Amino acid sequence: MAFHEVRLPARLAFGSTGGIERRTEITMLASGHERRATPWAMGRRRYLIGANLRSLDDMAELTAFFEARRGRLYGFRFKDFADFKSCAPTGTVAATDQALGVGDGVQTVFALIKRYGDVERPIVKPVAGTVRAALDGVETTAFAVEATTGAVTFAVPPGAGVAVSAGFVFDTPVRFDADRIETTLESFDAGRMAAVPLIEVRV
Repeated sequence: MAFHEVRLPARLAFGSTGGIERRTEITMLASGHERRATPWAMGRRRYLIGANLRSLDDMAELTAFFEARRGRLYGFRFKDFADFKSCAPTGTVAATDQALGVGDGVQTVFALIKRYGDVERPIVKPVAGTVRAALDGVETTAFAVEATTGAVTFAVPPGAGVAVSAGFVFDTPVRFDADRIETTLESFDAGRMAAVPLIEVRV
């Protein structure tokens, strides 16, 4: 998949709006009952950025970032300020935040995930240097992280029955959801930009 491992500068996202969308297919039966199903295992996030930008320099920087991604062609990292940690947004990341699995004495690689109730979201874009891991609640540093996939590899396989957990900061992989951005010049040093849509991508 076409993806650039760069993050949109955080200040260009201030004032952004966004949230999760789901796809639910509803069939109305002759009896008046409904059948509901979804083809999506995970929700998909959408954002609108840029609408609060007024500085011509900031608008020029967002335009340059858009050009470098070739519009919708290449994905990139985005910090969702409402959901970017393994814990609550205002909390402190701990090595026991998210359960990754249970050791069997053989497996060394575990994938980062974040749970929302019984839904498990794969975390594939952790921020380098932020991942902490623990075995049976005891923090360890004997592991490596692949920052482009979210794979955690332990130096020694966790023993059978050992609980594996991790805490982390992460980015959301997104792309621009339009091939055009628009700006309006309002004065010699200020302007206005139409909201630019982003959409989460699967990588």
